[in-house]
Amino acid sequence: MTAWGIVVAAGRGSRFGGAKHGLQLNGRPLWEWARSSLLEGGVSEVVVVGPVPGGVPGGGRRRDSVAAGLALIPESVSSIVVHDAARPLANPELVARVLERLHVGDVAGVVPGVAVRDTLKQVEAGRVVATIDRQPLISVQTPQAFLLAALRAAHVADDVDAPDDAMLLERAGEAVAWVEGDPGNLKVTYPDDLRVLEAMVR
Repeated sequence: MTAWGIVVAAGRGSRFGGAKHGLQLNGRPLWEWARSSLLEGGVSEVVVVGPVPGGVPGGGRRRDSVAAGLALIPESVSSIVVHDAARPLANPELVARVLERLHVGDVAGVVPGVAVRDTLKQVEAGRVVATIDRQPLISVQTPQAFLLAALRAAHVADDVDAPDDAMLLERAGEAVAWVEGDPGNLKVTYPDDLRVLEAMVR
């Protein structure tokens, strides 16, 4: 099965305090790290979405940016891996793992996830109202792999925003599996996160 990739590097970075597409990690832009992970993990070609060299313009929402990338994927491609530039240290083995699970053929999408380690509390108006059972929960990461036709159909099925493409497939009634993620596959959300990644690569 031929796999292409999309790296999303078009976010506004509201929690970070500004756009992250120009951030450097060990002298390389975050999006270059993410693209390299996909290529080394078995993806044939990568479309980068965002205001970076060789990138294509993104949209107002994450799903719009992914849709911009999907528009450039040839019909001959069977599967697509969607990754966030904000997760630059995803290793190639993780990319290969989501693709391998997808190619089993019984699901339309695959997400990597790690077990939730902390106790979770539901709060309302400054008070704890419940403790959430963390046993069935995972913290989901990218890269995520999908059958290209299923992901395109899910994008067409509705226009409601979603935090990731797997949710679009879930709303469309498609099966999504999960594989073990990587605790080191951290996301740059706040400035301190970048400092942690810098220490990791050193």
